[in-house]
Amino acid sequence: MENYIPISFLNDFIFCPRSIYFHQVYGNVEQELYHCHIQIEGKAVHSSIEKRFYSTRKDVLMGIDVYCEKYNIVGKIDIYDISAKKLVERKNRIVKIYDGYIFQLYAQTFALREMGYEVEHIALYDKTHNIMHPVNLPENDILMFQKFEKLIQDINSFSLSNKNFSPNENKCKTCIYSQLCDYSI
Repeated sequence: MENYIPISFLNDFIFCPRSIYFHQVYGNVEQELYHCHIQIEGKAVHSSIEKRFYSTRKDVLMGIDVYCEKYNIVGKIDIYDISAKKLVERKNRIVKIYDGYIFQLYAQTFALREMGYEVEHIALYDKTHNIMHPVNLPENDILMFQKFEKLIQDINSFSLSNKNFSPNENKCKTCIYSQLCDYSI
């Protein structure tokens, strides 16, 4: 059976490759039991999309499932405006634009394109500050595109027993899985 990479894992893997394993350990446990306040707020941002309340326009796709065969990635998009050819990933609050945010947009872009949609613009939306942050398309930022492809390779080749793993003290301090992790600082 093929193992697909969920789009959400792209950002999680950059944060800490081991966090993906611990997320799976929790399985179907109610997320409110282990998610922190920031993660709960982040999920709330997507509720209008999941319930399809964001827009009634027929040319706006919300929360649809997407799959990219080339990279073996699966997930959901937030908002794709067909007429504007614009894909938007919503975040509750953007303090810094992390590579993982951009890579999630790239994965969604590749999936939509494989599905036959034209994507000419991509952006991150900061709900708290009501700011749209345009992002370069992968073909217009070769360095980021190469980093995206390297990330996919790293995810596909990662082993939890990798002895070369070294924890990041700043990340361990904020990790919701630190109590489970034998590498946590």
